[in-house]
Amino acid sequence: MTANDLYFMRRCLELAKKGIAAVAPNPLVGCVIVCEGKIVSEGYHEKYGSAHAEPNAISKVDDSVLKLSTLYVNLEPCCHFGKTGPCADLIISKSIAKVVIGNMDPNPLVAGKGIQKLKDAGIEVEYGILEEECRELNKRFFTFHQKKRPYVIFKWAQTQNGFISQWPLPENKEDNWITGLDSKRLVHRWRSEEQAILIGYNTLLADDPHLTVRLVDGKNPLRMVMSRNCDFPPGLNVFNHEAGTLVFTAMQNQLLKGIACITIDWNQKVKSIMDYCFENQISSLIVEGGTNTIYNFMNANTWDEARVFVNPDKRFEHGVIAPEINLNTSKPIKVGEDLLYTVLNT
Repeated sequence: MTANDLYFMRRCLELAKKGIAAVAPNPLVGCVIVCEGKIVSEGYHEKYGSAHAEPNAISKVDDSVLKLSTLYVNLEPCCHFGKTGPCADLIISKSIAKVVIGNMDPNPLVAGKGIQKLKDAGIEVEYGILEEECRELNKRFFTFHQKKRPYVIFKWAQTQNGFISQWPLPENKEDNWITGLDSKRLVHRWRSEEQAILIGYNTLLADDPHLTVRLVDGKNPLRMVMSRNCDFPPGLNVFNHEAGTLVFTAMQNQLLKGIACITIDWNQKVKSIMDYCFENQISSLIVEGGTNTIYNFMNANTWDEARVFVNPDKRFEHGVIAPEINLNTSKPIKVGEDLLYTVLNT
């Protein structure tokens, strides 16, 4: 591994990040083609169903140059037919001299087969360059294929004294807000980057949230609601047509106009929801609460990351206590006047 290898792989990661809100459930991939120590072409996977990073970079370079070049890519080139052709076959057809790879692909359809195919064709291959950084970028993709479930992110906001809501609820909804506008915008950007978002029945009734990305440009996630009995008052925002919505319920043959109702085993609701996500190619999920819903996932040890906002200047005298988590494992960053803690499930 050389300093140049590290430099060009970091450039792959920079390129790959450009696809963060558009490629799921595919991985984030960037590609750099280098000839005589200089970058001659770049590409990244821009949108699910469109060309992968490697063909986007290769298409900009003459074949005569490709034969003298090294191709850098942060994830093993695919070797199977999906929505596009195999990238490994394209690389071989262009007689590219060398390929440098960050991670081996965890997808069983690839999982080393792409690397072997390149080697069998006489191409020099190196892999494991910036392996941890490459894996961190594609943590959703790795979790999906290795754990057969989406990457699960908790998000909640709490007061300085540990409440997520007043109870009883105040007449003025704004009196129950904890975070400032900067934090709200950040949360909406997070939503645009993940495939689905989930809340429980109590949060649905208490907050009547939209669960959309109104404060930023981007796509809305699929909205999910956990409700044992599907007993909903009319006019809730989550059932409007701003984004898709589905309900996980214990009820059989439940029908809601325009809403998908998924009957699950309520005694294993977390596993049932995870299985549904895996079967439907949902590789990331934000769980926005409330406390009981988050504890369901915590108790099943089915979560990867918690993002917790704390307003250090706000206190509620009584209310709903926030989920218990050790914030001392995280160094907070300031978002407006709020503090944001990120806790990983190790």
